[in-house]
Amino acid sequence: MTTFMTTVDSPVGPLLLTSDGTALTRLLFAGEPDPSWSTDACPVLVRASLQLEEYFRGERTDFDLPLDPAGTPFQLTVWLALRDIPYAGTINYGQLATQVGNPRASRAVGLANGRNPISIVVPCHRVIGADGSLTGYGGGLDRKRALLDLERRTSGVDDPQLSLL
Repeated sequence: MTTFMTTVDSPVGPLLLTSDGTALTRLLFAGEPDPSWSTDACPVLVRASLQLEEYFRGERTDFDLPLDPAGTPFQLTVWLALRDIPYAGTINYGQLATQVGNPRASRAVGLANGRNPISIVVPCHRVIGADGSLTGYGGGLDRKRALLDLERRTSGVDDPQLSLL
């Protein structure tokens, strides 16, 4: 199976996107592409790139892309739940654990969140600590803060949790 890839410049640095030709499979902060990946045109990646540009311009609050992240059944459940967090909203790990039906699994939820292969589109940046603080983010806390600030400015939402950032 062919893996297609492209890179996209963004306000939070270069993004590496991959697709299997039918769905977006990865959206990573930089990283080295596999030399076997194809740079041939792929409609999924063109669409994803355009939607990311709209997101960073503040014109898009929701992504409409076919997704196919590789993960365990638990990770897939967590990543699906992340997509329910509203634009410019936040949730903490305990709340997310409850949402996926296992209130005692906040650490496992945190690990799954940290392994999210489709950043931004699957908005793991919207998960914060129970006290409202920014906590670990694979792209770094500066990127997490920038994404949350972008969404807050764009939406005009004054999330009390975000005021602690």
